Amino acid sequence: MRHRRPLLLVLLVGVVLAAGAAYANTVEVKLKLPVRAALDLTGRKKLVVAPFVITQQEGDKPAQFRGRNLDVKGDFNKYLLKVLKRDSGLEVTPVTDVEYPTDDLDKLAHDRDFWRALGERTQGDLLLTGSLDFDVQDKSGYKLEEYTSPYDGRTYYRQVLVEETGFEFDILMQVYDGATGDLLYQDNFKDFKTLEGAGADPVQGMFQNLFALEDRIVGIFAQKDVEATRALFKP
Repeated sequence: MRHRRPLLLVLLVGVVLAAGAAYANTVEVKLKLPVRAALDLTGRKKLVVAPFVITQQEGDKPAQFRGRNLDVKGDFNKYLLKVLKRDSGLEVTPVTDVEYPTDDLDKLAHDRDFWRALGERTQGDLLLTGSLDFDVQDKSGYKLEEYTSPYDGRTYYRQVLVEETGFEFDILMQVYDGATGDLLYQDNFKDFKTLEGAGADPVQGMFQNLFALEDRIVGIFAQKDVEATRALFKP
């Protein structure tokens, strides 16, 4: 046993030195790796964007919210068309004159005849729709804050009123095959943002939600590049 300890120590030092040498002979590089689109777009060129369903009644039409016009459906539609035309590589066309047989998207997902008829009418290879739920929340409240007394230098805790407004966007995305009416893709995208002030701008909050979700939305239809760090051995 006495002879084994020095031997183990020598082996351990050797392993550490070998690892250090291996690390010294590597260099970290940043690579852009392609992430495939969520959908197979082979042979599909035209994307038709149908109206989205509002799940919150307050967002169904432009409304006054703290002195600002808030048009969730209209602003989302403009933003969606803009990013899809810019990044998807597809011919993107909106269709507005659509009468859904039901507002229940779970039931609508099984109505292949409806989607097949819409695909035939619009000549769309892909049909995009979904639902929107935008919620504005008053997040103001009292929070504990450290306070250092100028008299004795000690640190205390006190309650202070922090005024904040929360904005939550919940977007359901559905993509249908225009030829068969089959549901090809469905997912929920959610984002929550908090802005300072009890009277924070709801339009600003809504678009901050959308900016955060943009890559995921575009990633349904377009290949995206993500940055990753890799260690490469020096020659």
